[in-house]
Amino acid sequence: MSQFSQNEYIRPNPDELLDRYQLRDSPSSFASCSDDKRLHSRKLGRLRVYLGMAPGVGKTYAMLNEGRRRKTRGADVVIGYIETHHRPITEEQIGDLEIIPRKHVLYREIALQEMDIDAIMKRHPQVVLVDELAHTNVPGSYNTKRYQDVETLLQAGIIVITTLNIQHLESLNDIIESITGIRQRETLPDLFLDKADEVELIDITPDALRSRMRHGNVYPLDRVNQALQQYFTLSNLTALRELALRCVAAKTEDQLEMMTRKDGNEHTSAWGRTATERVMVAFDGRLHSKQLLRVGWRLAHGLRAPILAVTIESKKYYSGLEKTFLKDAIYLAEELGIEVIRVQGKDIATKLAETAREYHATQIVIGQPMKSKWEELRWGSVVNRLLRLSTGADIHIVPYI
Repeated sequence: MSQFSQNEYIRPNPDELLDRYQLRDSPSSFASCSDDKRLHSRKLGRLRVYLGMAPGVGKTYAMLNEGRRRKTRGADVVIGYIETHHRPITEEQIGDLEIIPRKHVLYREIALQEMDIDAIMKRHPQVVLVDELAHTNVPGSYNTKRYQDVETLLQAGIIVITTLNIQHLESLNDIIESITGIRQRETLPDLFLDKADEVELIDITPDALRSRMRHGNVYPLDRVNQALQQYFTLSNLTALRELALRCVAAKTEDQLEMMTRKDGNEHTSAWGRTATERVMVAFDGRLHSKQLLRVGWRLAHGLRAPILAVTIESKKYYSGLEKTFLKDAIYLAEELGIEVIRVQGKDIATKLAETAREYHATQIVIGQPMKSKWEELRWGSVVNRLLRLSTGADIHIVPYI
């Protein structure tokens, strides 16, 4: 028997969970709706995210403070998952908030603790506080990632207040690594943050955060010097802060655009104009394809433009490693909300140009050639051939990190 077989199950979808806890509205609630406007009377829960540039800025403190404020105003608030890191000031903020006990999951003969979705759904509060949104759950949990747990709670109509650091956004993975030298293993699809109703930046200057660390308010004193010299350098924190500020600014612009469209003022606002730019990313079964997808996503996001990813299947057989890299890249594209187009053909440059014209792409993202100069002279370069073909698009050649 598997060592964690007691936790194995077929993952339920949100509708099944709603039925399990009898949270679905009765059929009679549709009685007054016309056939073409049958909307479910149950509303989705709202999502509020406290975003920070790094650990220690005060996200968990702010989340707990907001939970206590709502409770004093009569809301039914519980803590679904909290990680105080034994910081006294943060622990004091818990106060009289109800904490849902964690679920113990057996993994490799070790009992680990995770957020108990079953218990929260059964309790069904108005508001639940969930720390560390990008966390990866222990195998055997309902969902792979905590943000998927949060989706389930939102589907049940529960308001979720949560926390996130900027380095965990999937589209910034390569940039974060180039800044800090550390590859983030726990990431969150940007689309999930885009769907948040409110994103609030918990801002602090890099100098102030470093001072807070020196006083032992973030990490134990025996770890402070190492942290200050590695991840929490002044240059790293300054760059991370800028990314966090840009993220919140972009979210604010999106909300403003939605408001102007809703109010019918599109003709008076630059934010209301329909995007004319279209981004196309060319990728294949190489290791760096995920980097290209992230670059393309950031370009499209900045232009407020639709994006698609194209892979030209020019070979009959792919190596095992190429298949793995291609599969990983397609999975990442789906996580980022990018449409994937698979095209058959031997002439890669020609097929890319044809696809760009067919989908009216105005921006093409492609990786730099990986062949030697001799190989390029002998066999040619896809990038060079694409530059000579008529696509009508700007071509961005991305160097591999």
